[in-house]
This record gives sequence, structure tokens and C-alpha cells, in this order.
Amino acid sequence: MTDWAQAAVLGFLQGLTEFLPISSSAHLRIFPELVGWDDPGAAFTAVIQIGTETAVIIYFAADIWRIVRAWTLSLIGGRDWDPQDARMGWFIIVGSLPIVAAGIALKDVIEDGFRSLWIVGTTLVLLGVVLGVADRLGAKNRPIQALTLPHAVAFGMAQALALVPGVSRSGATISMGLFLGYERAACARFAFLLAIPAVLGAGLFEWPAALAEGSEYALGPLLLATVIAFVVGYAVIAWLMRWLERGSYLPFVIYRVLLGSLVLGLLAAGAIDG
Repeated sequence: MTDWAQAAVLGFLQGLTEFLPISSSAHLRIFPELVGWDDPGAAFTAVIQIGTETAVIIYFAADIWRIVRAWTLSLIGGRDWDPQDARMGWFIIVGSLPIVAAGIALKDVIEDGFRSLWIVGTTLVLLGVVLGVADRLGAKNRPIQALTLPHAVAFGMAQALALVPGVSRSGATISMGLFLGYERAACARFAFLLAIPAVLGAGLFEWPAALAEGSEYALGPLLLATVIAFVVGYAVIAWLMRWLERGSYLPFVIYRVLLGSLVLGLLAAGAIDG
């Protein structure tokens, strides 16, 4: 299969799995191994996530505009701004700090050691169980307007765990939100907004590495994967936000446990390399 075709498949996979709490980075690590492709690497994954984060920006454009406007006016002493929106801007900034610090400190491990399929399979199962417990026990009665600074920090610390493939950025932050008593849709909304600075920053930072000599994909296939991730990701966000109005996270919990168990079983049998 050509680089273009592989990139298209991986872009579709990224868009399909980024916002569901099932770990897009795990799928981008597992699928190539199952079909005999080379690991696209952490840099490729980080860059095509720009596509899915662009989908977040467009889908939540009205919310983002209100937050940015209120936060800016609060700094310059402007008039007619919503204090809640201004606070949300600070919550996103503060909540982004843990993953930035961890990403810098663990850069070499992220690009190598964390990509072990043994780790991926294990985190898929364990964090799937955590998500299931959180969804079962969480009060789910706090709206997003009830968010506080300590809770924003807790969301951010959970998001930092997503540096390990298999954890899931949305899965970790949503689990934390559920444990803190927030509504399912509120957890997802803040998780998506919180991811924007970190993911865009990581994608831009890893862009040179993704195009470096010896990398798997050239600029054209990389851009194709990013565009496909955007289109598919936007559709998934719209579907998920509707789903959370009436559904639970149980299907994703079951999927995570089954996939993680399959990966660990294949590794133990020697059918795939770790």
C-alpha cells in the first residue's frame, strides 16, 4: 500500500478515535502492527492531531469566541464581559500546564518507551475499568458552569496521563470529571476545550520531526491524513455530544477492555511484537 493510502487510513482512524474515550494514539500504534506497517511514530500522531483539534475549534467556535473575548476584556479592563467565560479561559490555561510540563520532561520516553504494545494493552484495560467505575459512581449533576480552579487542575493532571498511548486524553479527563460529579456532556465539553492548547502546541512542535529525513511520511501524505482526521473528527464530535444526552460510556468501556485484552493476548502468544 502506498504512503498516500496508508496516511489516508491512519487519518481516518485518528478522526474516528480521537474524541471517543478509546485512545487514538493506541489505535495508531496497534493497527499498523496488526497489518504489517511500520509504526508511524509519535511525531506523525502529534501532527495529524492538528486536524482533529481544528474540528474542535470549529465545532465549539461560539464557546471559544466567548471565552477568548471575556478573558481578554478581563485583562484590559474592557466592559460587558461574562466573568464565567473569563474564568473558563484561566481554567483552560492552568489546566494545560501539567501536560506541557510532563511532555517536556518525558519527551524521549514518549517517543520510545511509552510506545510498547505491552503498555498500550495494559492501559487500555486499566483506564477502561477506571472510566467504567467513574461513570457508574459519579454523581453526574454538576454543570460546566460549576467548574472551579482546583477541579480544572485535576482535569489537567488527568489529561497529562494521555502522554501514554492507550490512556486516552478524553477518557482520562472525562473519568476525572465524572469522579468530581460533573455531567457527562460537561466532562466531554471541557475535555475537548482543554486539549486545544496542548494538542496544537505538540503538533506544531513535532512538525519538523514528522518531516525529517528518514520519517515514514512526506508532506503530502501527512497533510492528507490531517485533513481526513479533521473531517471525520468533526462528525464524531457531533455524534458524541448527541449520544451523551442519553447514553453512557459503557460501550466504550467494553471496547477498551476487549481491545486491550486482545493486544495482550496476541503479545503473549507471540503473534505480534511489542
